[in-house]
Amino acid sequence: MGNSGVSICCLDDAKKLYSGFDLTDPKTSVSMTINGPAPMLLGFFMNAAIDQNCEKYIREHGLEDEVKKKIAERWKSGIRNKESSEDSKFLIPNYHGDIPEGNNGLGLLLLGITGDQVLPKEVYAKIKADTLAQVRGTVQADILKEDQAQNTCIFSTEFALRLMGDVQQYFIDEKVRNFYSVSISGYHIAEAGANPISQLAFTLSNGFTYVEYYLSRGMDINAFAPNLSFFFSNGMDPEYAVMGRVARRLWAKAMKLRYGADERSQMLKYHIQTSGRSLHAQEIDFNDIRTTLQALYAIYDNCNSLHTNAYDEAITTPTEESVRRAMAIQLIINKELGLAKNENPLQGSFIIEELTDLVEEAVLTEFDRITERGGVLGAMETMYQRSRIQEESLYYETLKHNGDFPVIGVNTFLSSKGSPTILPKEVIRATEEEKQAQIATAENLRKAYAAESAAALKDLQHAAIKNENMFAVLMEACKYCSLGQLTEAMFEVGGQYRRNM
Repeated sequence: MGNSGVSICCLDDAKKLYSGFDLTDPKTSVSMTINGPAPMLLGFFMNAAIDQNCEKYIREHGLEDEVKKKIAERWKSGIRNKESSEDSKFLIPNYHGDIPEGNNGLGLLLLGITGDQVLPKEVYAKIKADTLAQVRGTVQADILKEDQAQNTCIFSTEFALRLMGDVQQYFIDEKVRNFYSVSISGYHIAEAGANPISQLAFTLSNGFTYVEYYLSRGMDINAFAPNLSFFFSNGMDPEYAVMGRVARRLWAKAMKLRYGADERSQMLKYHIQTSGRSLHAQEIDFNDIRTTLQALYAIYDNCNSLHTNAYDEAITTPTEESVRRAMAIQLIINKELGLAKNENPLQGSFIIEELTDLVEEAVLTEFDRITERGGVLGAMETMYQRSRIQEESLYYETLKHNGDFPVIGVNTFLSSKGSPTILPKEVIRATEEEKQAQIATAENLRKAYAAESAAALKDLQHAAIKNENMFAVLMEACKYCSLGQLTEAMFEVGGQYRRNM
């Protein structure tokens, strides 16, 4: 479950997005595909999870009417409903539209307010601690691959790294053990054009850079390594068949021999998403075939989790029909394909063992090139990773366009109609009404919590200047501030991103 394509501007939006999903249920694991503003959105998510459990407490103890009165009082601060001529009607936050079938509305009771404003201090503190110990998920906050490939950086690299360290330190301090503080991502490196070797080498070297940085801040390797996860792309090349096993082999060796980490820290956890770059607008139905084969790579290599792309992502936001087909790929492999009921069914075969050794050797060679340039951060200063990705992307596109790399239905074995680009049957976009509702939500939030947000933003900036843990302060600021307010406040003390040229 993720928030791809969903606009979140404040805590209420997070509550609406995750309404009906019990965020502390062991079966619920949330992957937040967010990059530049990751710490702020993580703060919204964590507070939404805490308030869900506050809502359970409120309902169990029959406090609903009392809470609704407190919400009404809070929002009677001069905010009028613009859609109503009744001056006495105040715009109390609510869920727009019908609640989906099967959704019990969990999380919507405390829209416009937070649990600590309606519950005794000691009760809220216990609920918060219990929630943080249970919540599961992953936050995509990898600033290194952002600089190298994806380009959704908003803060300076140094400031973003510090924020990531503050998140991990908060996880250690608050005993957040089931949530991955960062998804160290090769997927976006591959999507930008890198070949499988570069994807793996750059991603693992980025991972070791986080390890070194967190160690330099005094964190214990076994306290933070279990909070790290990885994210790779699976394309069609043979190297992808051993991506996970090579990553795990190299990570385990380094954790054990270089850092003296325990067995749990030596275990590399990784997610696979099938290749978006391999989806084409021509012969669009063929995309599901490619995705199925990429999913087999991932499952045979024993990935921890898998995302199969929808065939129409080449041209639009996935439709309900295409998402069901993408899910069916996983379900059929898991439920019907007999060989998939065995872990690592291909291991021991000559080609898999040979590929593993060859890919490991190639990755280690790339490590040497990065080391010669001063490590990951040193190489980034001369844009080494970015230039390599661009060169490999150009090489791939050249082969595709001249036909040396066959893509069925795109540059070879064309249909009788040639290679026409398919136009989307349905395009998912927000309506004007939804857009205006989001704008009104942000405006009303700022008015209702003007005094609290001003104090919270000041505390956040002071934490940044005094080298205190910003995320701990951010958790409180997320209760009163919008994403824009938080971002602007941190721009003033941390600077905006500027690429080295």
